[in-house]
Amino acid sequence: MQRTRREHDSIGEMEIPADADYGIQTARAVENFPITGIKLSHFPELIESLAMVKKAAAIANRELGKLRPEIAGAIISACDLIIAGDKHGDFVVDMLQGGAGTSTNMNANEVIANVALKLMGKPRGDYGVINPNDHVNLSQSTNDVYPTAVRLTMLRACPELIEVQRALVAALMAKAVEFDDVIKVGRTQLMDAVPMRLGSEFRAFAVTVAEDIERLKEFAALLREVNLGGTAIGTGINTPEGYSQRVIRHLAEVSGVPLVPAADLIEATSDLGAFVTFSSVLKRIAVKLSKICNDLRLLNSGPRAGLGEIRLPAVQAGSSIMPGKVNPVIPEVVNQIAFQVIGNDLTVTLAAEAGQLQLNAMEPVLVLNILQSMRMLIRGMRVLRERCIVGIEADRERCAELLEGSLVTVTALNPYIGYAEASRVAKQALKTRRSIRDVVLAEGLMTEEQLEQAFSTANLLGQR
Repeated sequence: MQRTRREHDSIGEMEIPADADYGIQTARAVENFPITGIKLSHFPELIESLAMVKKAAAIANRELGKLRPEIAGAIISACDLIIAGDKHGDFVVDMLQGGAGTSTNMNANEVIANVALKLMGKPRGDYGVINPNDHVNLSQSTNDVYPTAVRLTMLRACPELIEVQRALVAALMAKAVEFDDVIKVGRTQLMDAVPMRLGSEFRAFAVTVAEDIERLKEFAALLREVNLGGTAIGTGINTPEGYSQRVIRHLAEVSGVPLVPAADLIEATSDLGAFVTFSSVLKRIAVKLSKICNDLRLLNSGPRAGLGEIRLPAVQAGSSIMPGKVNPVIPEVVNQIAFQVIGNDLTVTLAAEAGQLQLNAMEPVLVLNILQSMRMLIRGMRVLRERCIVGIEADRERCAELLEGSLVTVTALNPYIGYAEASRVAKQALKTRRSIRDVVLAEGLMTEEQLEQAFSTANLLGQR
């Protein structure tokens, strides 16, 4: 039989596992929200941010004379343990929950209280000494703690996201340099268009990924404004004078993230506009990645009956029935990540719109979706670079073969014979299966010297 301890709240009593550092409000939330199976412990970065907020609050309350030094010291030490990665297994509440994040906040309050009690040599649940609400949650509300911790979590994750973006850009630029000598068919609407360099194609990939680094930095800055100290609805009820500025300053010091107070705490408590904007940048990153992966799959298609201009690295067998088939599984999984991020962004939008009066109770689903999007993008870009981009090879012979057999060079004849005549030549070459050069020379439309000038590499690539 599992040993238990009895705890009570305003609703009644419950048996709690004796060795659990969470308490009765957490236990009730576990019973009430068996929804996704994704617990708070699935996102340790969020748990660490919650502990940082609680530590900053304890420091501020101690300085303002609201919390006895020995109680504050125990709470701060407990928070330090959690920030270092300890006790995360006791954060058992589902990420998706009713109550605007109250269950998450209370899970943190109870774990911190019980860890602090143990540090003081007291038994778990001895809340007369350190109470989850009266001490750990002092001068706070879920409505300022939860959104502040969430913003902090996203800001702390941004450097890793930017790092993988930069690494992906570098890998794509390396391929741009490697493939700069490969001339190929450029295509619009999946139809042959004009010649281009394969290196230019990869350079465009690099540039489009790099653009979003600056956008991410720009819109992440919106998350730096927090409503900590506003408590329930932003009026700051139950806080000592000067608490908000002080606790935010301490949180910035604890976390290393330059947080600032929101201009209007009431507005900041109910509005989730910054999350909508930030999520839209994640969607933009995902859309661009998916487009790049679509292109990689097309360029790799075949290997003999498709385009086949590049060869993606073979990372696993592609079929249980077709011997030798190798699928572009890495671009495919990144496509699927993009679909999920795009869907997550819609969920974030709907959640932000659902706010009512002085609070938005739908924050938990918004938090789950943004954190999931960030994590999937980080992992997806890392896998794309390591297991796909760096190993891509160009099939130079295939690129030359397709270029020579196409009609794309006819565009270069416009200045010499005009658009209508060039169009007729293209149709004639297609009908008779001859090259553009052969048709032009056979009909005496241009001299050999003029054709050499028109079909020079510089002219075909638009270089003057």
